[in-house]
Amino acid sequence: MEPVRTIHRHIHEQAQLHPEARGSFSRLLGQICLAAKVIGHHVNRAGLVDVIGGAGLVNIQGEVVQKLDLLANATMKDALFQSGTVAALVSEEEEAVIHLPEGMDQGDYIVHFDPLDGSSNIDANVSIGTIFAIYRRKTKSGPITDEDIFQKGTEIVGAGYIVYGSSTMMVYTSGNGVHGFTYDPSYGEFLLSHENIRLPERCKVLSVNEAYSSRWPEGIMDYVEFVKQRKDPRYEKTTFRYIGSLVSDVHRNLLYGGFFMYPGTIEKPEGKLRLLYEALPLSFVVEQAGGSAINGHERILDMTPNDLHQRVPLYIGNRDDVQIFLKESGRA
Repeated sequence: MEPVRTIHRHIHEQAQLHPEARGSFSRLLGQICLAAKVIGHHVNRAGLVDVIGGAGLVNIQGEVVQKLDLLANATMKDALFQSGTVAALVSEEEEAVIHLPEGMDQGDYIVHFDPLDGSSNIDANVSIGTIFAIYRRKTKSGPITDEDIFQKGTEIVGAGYIVYGSSTMMVYTSGNGVHGFTYDPSYGEFLLSHENIRLPERCKVLSVNEAYSSRWPEGIMDYVEFVKQRKDPRYEKTTFRYIGSLVSDVHRNLLYGGFFMYPGTIEKPEGKLRLLYEALPLSFVVEQAGGSAINGHERILDMTPNDLHQRVPLYIGNRDDVQIFLKESGRA
């Protein structure tokens, strides 16, 4: 019988690959695991206690804030601050950079996170999740600067997401492969369930909301029609599946094989998804699993952010699908 491999053991083993490691990155990931347990607990009890429905607020995105959004945001902030490893945070739910409360130890990392992605689906009991990206602070001391906050995705030192669904699962990478851990309530731990995840070669699922197709830029629908015609053997058995919860759509495609698209529109060419705490961390994960992610013409990880809540179109999945998309949409 193989020994149980917890996420903490795995993080420790990964840290051994870096002789210069001092333990702070491992401690930071451990606190994200703790936050995931707390958020997952409340998500699983959402229909039993008063944590579903709107909170009567509208966030910086212009979206109705759900009660679980507030709980997840507070939980992530508290867990990360208590780690003693962070210098500042960026959250989807807050307008400005979140600085450390006075008197707390300042660490070397900047964390961007979406505390509860897909929260508009909470009341329908659809899978939702948490997304995060970790950067090392650029400046050595003094106030946090734009140089620390607005780093390219190529500077990410760790990224991942947690899915709250039929089980709670955490998927993360620190640049040495992508690994998935499923929460086992009997142990009270995340256990290694998906080691070294690689994107399947076959495109089993195309995830896109065609309701906006009449507003898409020229060429996008050409690719969708190409897939539907099934002239390429690659798409002979491809199905169309769209959950409407980004982390869930990307997670399914990562495991089954698929391509996710969220184009901009003629009216809003920048799209809906946020660069810092949605597109960049998920792109880092998918690239580590052998995939690719672009904004329609440029690699997502090469983009230089210029705003905390900057939006971006996202095309993410297998490298072959990205290349076929570029060709069939006239962007190659």
